[in-house]
Amino acid sequence: MSQPQFQPPSHNPYNPQNPYNPYTLPAPPQQQQQPGFSPPPAPEQPPMQAGPPTAQPPMQAGTPSAPPQSPAYPGPPPAPAAQQPTYQPYGPYPTPAPVPAYQPSPYGQQQPTTDGRPVGAILLALLASFIVSLLYTGLTLATYKDQSNTAAYVLYVTHAFVNGAVVGALAGKVGRSSTGARVGAAVIAPLGAVFGYTNAIPLIIADGRTPKAIQYMLEDDPFLPAKAWWGHSAGSTLVSLLGLLVAAVVAWGLAYVVGGRSRQA
Repeated sequence: MSQPQFQPPSHNPYNPQNPYNPYTLPAPPQQQQQPGFSPPPAPEQPPMQAGPPTAQPPMQAGTPSAPPQSPAYPGPPPAPAAQQPTYQPYGPYPTPAPVPAYQPSPYGQQQPTTDGRPVGAILLALLASFIVSLLYTGLTLATYKDQSNTAAYVLYVTHAFVNGAVVGALAGKVGRSSTGARVGAAVIAPLGAVFGYTNAIPLIIADGRTPKAIQYMLEDDPFLPAKAWWGHSAGSTLVSLLGLLVAAVVAWGLAYVVGGRSRQA
């Protein structure tokens, strides 16, 4: 049995002579551009040549496609942009220590001082010791004719005690807890006890004789008042030393007590 032969179609759609070929139709007329603000016309594209589409070679299985390469520059590659320097802040600043708020003292109350005024305390104690010694000298001059040895000893020790008490109280009040004021009081009070007794000897000599006798005493024996205070026997010497000890202890003790109370006030 024979098959009919294949006959090609009477018209080829790809034939350029075919009037129905869309690629051979004339381009539509361009519209006139109206004056005004309008976008520029798109550039004309050349007509495509009629013909069969170009076939692309088939990709081989298992062969990866090469990545697109960047176009080569005619000159050296551009330099990278300069980076701006970054400024690192300084480390954390140390936190200042909190300052305590000022708290004023209530009205009428003063902050206690610990040192006091030792120089003023010593000067005041020296003046007070001189006054007490002067009173003792006057009392001895007024009563020496009627005094016995025992009365003279008791009066001397009493004077040493009073001198130490006055000097110590003033030193503690002014010097407060100052060690210098206490030491000064313990030195000044015994000296006041000694000079209170020795100053009475020239006055007693002048009272029994004439004022000229004081000049003779200074020419013959200037240390006669000190020898009279020391005594000619062991008993009188012991009483003299006892007066010095009493004056020093009382002055130091009262300066310590009064100074401690003044500091706490």
